[in-house]
Amino acid sequence: MTASGELAGLSACELADLISTRQVKAVEALDDCLAAINRGNEPLNAFIHVDPERAHEIASDIDSRLERGESVGPFAGVPLGVKDLEDCEGMPTSHGSLLYKGRPPAEKDSLHISRLRRAGVVPIGKTTAPEFGAMSFTRSKAWGVTRNPWDLERTPGGSSGGSAAAVAAGLVPMATASDGGGSTRIPGSFSGLVGFKPSYGRIAKLGSGPSQTSVSGVMCTTVRDAARHLDISAGPDSRDRTSLPTWGGVGYEQLSESLSVAGLRAAWSDSLGFAHCDPEVSEIARAAATRLCESAELVEVERDVEFTDAVKVWMGSGALDLWADLERGMWPDRSDELDVAPWMGLAASEKITPGQLAGIHRRRQRLEHEVGELFDDIDILLTPTTAVVAFAAEGPPPSEIAGHDVGPAMSVPYTMPANLCWNPSVSVPAGLNSEGLPVGLQMTVRRHRDDIALRLARLFEQAAPWPRHAPEGIS
Repeated sequence: MTASGELAGLSACELADLISTRQVKAVEALDDCLAAINRGNEPLNAFIHVDPERAHEIASDIDSRLERGESVGPFAGVPLGVKDLEDCEGMPTSHGSLLYKGRPPAEKDSLHISRLRRAGVVPIGKTTAPEFGAMSFTRSKAWGVTRNPWDLERTPGGSSGGSAAAVAAGLVPMATASDGGGSTRIPGSFSGLVGFKPSYGRIAKLGSGPSQTSVSGVMCTTVRDAARHLDISAGPDSRDRTSLPTWGGVGYEQLSESLSVAGLRAAWSDSLGFAHCDPEVSEIARAAATRLCESAELVEVERDVEFTDAVKVWMGSGALDLWADLERGMWPDRSDELDVAPWMGLAASEKITPGQLAGIHRRRQRLEHEVGELFDDIDILLTPTTAVVAFAAEGPPPSEIAGHDVGPAMSVPYTMPANLCWNPSVSVPAGLNSEGLPVGLQMTVRRHRDDIALRLARLFEQAAPWPRHAPEGIS
């Protein structure tokens, strides 16, 4: 299903360009998106909070400034969904949790949202996320189940599932995301969208968790949108010791159209030494990888990719982040209000000893060395984005893949190495399986080369254009 209106269904860049040249008013674009939300949100449960009055004030101000000849930014007037894990001034932030649901609106923006505001976006509402972003599908005690517009019985992924559902259904052109273990790329794969995770530190972030894996991003339908977003949001902040210096020279949007990548070395793997993949997913992603290598003039090299089990490493590191989401008196006093995934993560990590913590760090360091050695030999690692297509909206993830009994996180094993090792990584739509569900191709590149990832994604977009929204009438 899609509830897209004429303007809501445009890409963020297309809409911004129309608004900035005064061919379309920001208020008109906003009203189109609000109408699409009214038509399409109920079956999806993508938005949990919408503020039309405040959004109209912002959109009207943008129109007035444009009439005066002022510049309002490269995302002029673009209605934006905001993931419920980040603060947007004037809107509540529940973190997908009963522990925070019902609190007053945030008093200030996150750093990410403040940069997007300066670029001219119009925050329209908050999108669903699983509690504390702890699952690869979007379901919570606080807000219920979020559904995929390609098939309402399936999940749009997680943790940026509400943002993905909203964009894939054409309710808004763009919505914010974050990616600590695949939470932008997994919804990208499941929902047929572009999901780009920048290098860690490329977009400064205040208050990052102990694992230092999560980066800000957006769910969008085109590579151009992802590249323009990075141009806007990238840059250091003195309060973030991990933030990278400003990228000098040509911007990412321009580089995504012009960077030379011919001759770069690419390797394919659908196992990484520890994972199993649905055969049809692997076949579709492998064909897409071959097409990318041909269209981008890459040199495909045969190389074994044998990593330490990144899922186990991530599960050890990522569980520690949950503690940063809690306030005094929440655990264990209100533990019965938690969803099962964060509850299990907190319970398992509560009694970790210093020696066990050192072991977690050693395993992560071993993975970092393995990934580093791989990128001494190649420039690009190509994999499926996920091991399966979108599974049941309510969960759980499949317990068997390709005849192998697997744990719940093994449906999404390919995304985590880039988070743990800080590499840029992007998922693009690779095709549809026999059930008509999207499959993603993931491109992971060496650290700091966000430009290469975006250029490769753009070349594939040109070689194999994808449907930008879920088809009309899908249910």
